[in-house]
Amino acid sequence: MDKKFIFVTGGVLSGLGKGIAAAAIGALLESKGLKVTIQKLDPYLNIDPGTLSPFEHGEVYVTDDGCETDLDLGHYERFTHVRTCIDNNYTTGRIYNNVITKERRGDYLGNTVQVVPHITDEIKEAVKSAAKQEYDAIIVEIGGTVGDIESLPFLEAIRRFRYDVGRENVLYIHLTLVPFIKVAGELKSKPTQHSVKELREIGIQPDILLCRSEMPLSQEVKRKIAMHCNLDEYSVIAAVDVDTVYEVPIWFRSEGLDKQIEKKLNLQLPEANLVVWEDVVRRIKMPKEVANIAIVGKYIGLKDAYKSLIEALIHGGIANDAKINILWVDSEEIEKKGPENMLFEVDGILIPGGFGNRGIEGKIMSARYAREKKIPYFGICLGMQIAVIEFSRNVCALSANSEEFDPDAKDKVIYLMEQWYNHRTGNIEKRTKVSQIGGTMRLGAYPCILKEGSKAHEAYGVTELSERHRHRYEFNNHYRDILISKGMSITGLSPDGELVEIIEIKDHPWFLGCQFHPEFKSKPINPHPLFKAFISASIRERRSLFK
Repeated sequence: MDKKFIFVTGGVLSGLGKGIAAAAIGALLESKGLKVTIQKLDPYLNIDPGTLSPFEHGEVYVTDDGCETDLDLGHYERFTHVRTCIDNNYTTGRIYNNVITKERRGDYLGNTVQVVPHITDEIKEAVKSAAKQEYDAIIVEIGGTVGDIESLPFLEAIRRFRYDVGRENVLYIHLTLVPFIKVAGELKSKPTQHSVKELREIGIQPDILLCRSEMPLSQEVKRKIAMHCNLDEYSVIAAVDVDTVYEVPIWFRSEGLDKQIEKKLNLQLPEANLVVWEDVVRRIKMPKEVANIAIVGKYIGLKDAYKSLIEALIHGGIANDAKINILWVDSEEIEKKGPENMLFEVDGILIPGGFGNRGIEGKIMSARYAREKKIPYFGICLGMQIAVIEFSRNVCALSANSEEFDPDAKDKVIYLMEQWYNHRTGNIEKRTKVSQIGGTMRLGAYPCILKEGSKAHEAYGVTELSERHRHRYEFNNHYRDILISKGMSITGLSPDGELVEIIEIKDHPWFLGCQFHPEFKSKPINPHPLFKAFISASIRERRSLFK
């Protein structure tokens, strides 16, 4: 079978959920026996989102190979068996950088380098790079909105792509909006008509429309949209709001999206088997337990900054048949009001990754509150470092801080890691205080060895594992002995024993910090072991309070 390419574009406005749509299509095709991969093409000039503010871009998702990517790649991995890498995310900046590098090298033999054909050809090569392995279907999400100037080279590239691989091997799916006007009491199709008109002016006739709406579309509305958009009514698919994103593949199947994809790509596939997704949705909608989890951070105004974290907590809830109520707590407010006034009703406290010293003291106060009140605590990346600083100050009586927050601190229990072994390349990576910011962290998957009998070992059930990292600062081994002597356990180490990956506190029901980001490897059908264990401990804490 020839490889099939499915391009997902969006119109009317941003934020309609192209990433979820692409991921759900991937889940549908996998359930029918196809091997899929999904790629995101982002129309901004940054090489990658690694240096973008979370307020600007949301979460930076890290792949196994150390690529800093768009948060939509997290959706792709959570919905499918795709293991993303550097080939799954291209930006305009990376495309232009590749073209300029080739021009400087003389690859274009003196030709005038232009957007068409050189930039568009490079975009097509980027799409083909994602298809190098033995995939049956390659789903490509085009970032931005049809009509944006920055998206034009990508749309021109995918228009021409159909002629490169054959019309029968390419499918265009356009996600658009059909708003419901409450005063008029009706759905309006005009924005969709204009969006498709704009796409057709570029030269792309969408094969399938996904119409985002608050409610199902009647056949009359579908026929109207189909007539004005040069489609048959069965190619107009309602993409309604659902209770959980993991219900989207089930909804798409009920709308016949899988059948339309089969028909238009000349495929003959078995019926979609979505039993696992139906079980996931059932567990989310009908939980038996409840856990109130506080996330103490500084980006709480923008939930997308913690997208994978939120989903991983939901996955932990799925594993424990529990509904997760997330309480967003501003760490600066804790500095003003105290943790006892803001965290007294929670069953578990989680401090996620982050950068900079704003709100740090509030996080340290939260870690102390969790330790002293025996509340389950989960520190991720910076959250682990916070736990180390708190324990060093209040148990070991050190004048402790991180070199990141106070370069002149007497006891730098967390310090800048200037070199480390990269097991993927076999090289010693080096970095100094004056190194550039972008791409200089310890990034990607690294191995970890667990201490038997620890909470971490109990959760994982294995002694060797691999987790993804994104950080510059590390536990300072100079303080390892004193922290251990005072009751902290170091239960996860790099294979050479040099880098501390996991810490725990002995006389506590569940207090664990990890230097890596476990949320990047959690899936609804395979929740991460640490999130399962954290939610389980939080439920036990809740039960003990109600006794």
